[in-house]
Amino acid sequence: MREPEHGCAISPAQPTSPYCAIGLVNPKSPENVGAVMRAAGCYGAEEVYYTGSRFELARRFATDTKQMVEKIPLLGVEELLDFVPPGCTPVLVDLIEGATSLPDYVHPERAFYIFGPEDGTLEPDRFAAVKEVIYVPTNGCMNLAASVNVILYDRLAKGLRAGPQA
Repeated sequence: MREPEHGCAISPAQPTSPYCAIGLVNPKSPENVGAVMRAAGCYGAEEVYYTGSRFELARRFATDTKQMVEKIPLLGVEELLDFVPPGCTPVLVDLIEGATSLPDYVHPERAFYIFGPEDGTLEPDRFAAVKEVIYVPTNGCMNLAASVNVILYDRLAKGLRAGPQA
């Protein structure tokens, strides 16, 4: 398993700075992962992590047309929660009981968003320690890449509306 190598750890002398990472639980579609990488580049996510083996079996980025994989780390890991940097809030994105609707959600300044698999849901026992859970209210299901785009756009839009924090 890979050790965290990102520079996100907060030292007492270092002020907190905005940070955003994406965690994907066992993604099955290389097209969706490619589109997630593009969204990460468009909205300023610093890293993308994934678990599971399905993506490794078909690792071609047909839809990462901006080649974000060359600029943003895409890392396969065993456990996503092991890579949440100190000072970051893990946020589950899933349609489960008790989740907060995205329009009502206030994004943390430092967030690690964890998205479930396209053909399933997040395992409650595995992520029981995560207290923030959000969902996108829709009339139907969105695919993984669409969900990532909506969450990251919402984060950006609400951040711009709030303006710089004092």
